[in-house]
Amino acid sequence: MSEKKRILIVDDEAVLVDLMRTKLTQHGFDIVVAHDGEEGLQKALEARPDLILMDIVMPRMDGITVVKKLRQDPWGKTVPVIILTNLNTAETVENSIASGVYDYLVKIDYTLDDLVGIISKRLGLAGEGSERIMPIRNDPPPPKFEE
Repeated sequence: MSEKKRILIVDDEAVLVDLMRTKLTQHGFDIVVAHDGEEGLQKALEARPDLILMDIVMPRMDGITVVKKLRQDPWGKTVPVIILTNLNTAETVENSIASGVYDYLVKIDYTLDDLVGIISKRLGLAGEGSERIMPIRNDPPPPKFEE
């Protein structure tokens, strides 16, 4: 990678965050971390990462609410967000789609190598594991929301 891509990880599971940070750093990504939804929203708007990995169930603000608030910001309307969660109910997936996420991944279904591949594909970079990507939609930009 000629220029490091910045990824924001928003998740309250410290062990998982450390594992993701280590793996993604090894692959040349610049990592920013937030441990709850409110901090995640703040860091997203300040750091303007190239991609956001977002958990759903977190303290202070859930991930879906964070994404909806991001989509109200001119920059936040286009940032790719990948939901990475333990929830897999139809309602949760539908709410994620409605909020404008790019991908919905259930944590136990993906390895860290798969995640690197998915992120690389979303950012237009070559990467192994990207063949396992399961996009919610195929069009790159999220829907435009009226302000």
